[in-house]
Amino acid sequence: MKCCLEHIELAMEMYIDEHEEAPILEMVPEEEKLSTTCEFCSEHAVYMVGN
Repeated sequence: MKCCLEHIELAMEMYIDEHEEAPILEMVPEEEKLSTTCEFCSEHAVYMVGN
């Protein structure tokens, strides 16, 4: 899941509920920041939540 700063907690909770383990948080690469949007809103994504 790719998300903005505002939705990081929601993305983490959803991942934990679905996979029953803590996710790995990674920053969206600089070259993808302008074209990648949050899966919950239209803001630019900052983090990738997953394993």
